[in-house]
Amino acid sequence: MSDINVTPLVDVMLVLLVIFMVTAPLMRQGIDVNLPKARGRPLPAEQRISIAIARGGSIHMNGATLDLEQLKARLSMLSKTDPDVYLKADRDVSYGRVALVMGEIRAAGIKKLGIVTEPLKNR
Repeated sequence: MSDINVTPLVDVMLVLLVIFMVTAPLMRQGIDVNLPKARGRPLPAEQRISIAIARGGSIHMNGATLDLEQLKARLSMLSKTDPDVYLKADRDVSYGRVALVMGEIRAAGIKKLGIVTEPLKNR
């Protein structure tokens, strides 16, 4: 038989592809935020604008610490491109602080706002 069997090669490549797809999002560094848990499907791993509210109430946009005025200015510039914005807030942050940041995001003209949570573990 002179044919080359490529099935084992394809199997190994698919396993490597799955391993890299699972580990690539974990290699991203960020702000330590204790997210609340909720049911939902995972977000796509595309380029996105991420706003995080840390436990102390500090606001971070893609890793850079900003105050509320700087956030307004950056969001107004970004609203022209109609980006997807994802908001992460520590579970210990007051609801008023989260609502304030969400209001500023909407006031800047951002239409696509998602809230990021951790998956709820089944018992």
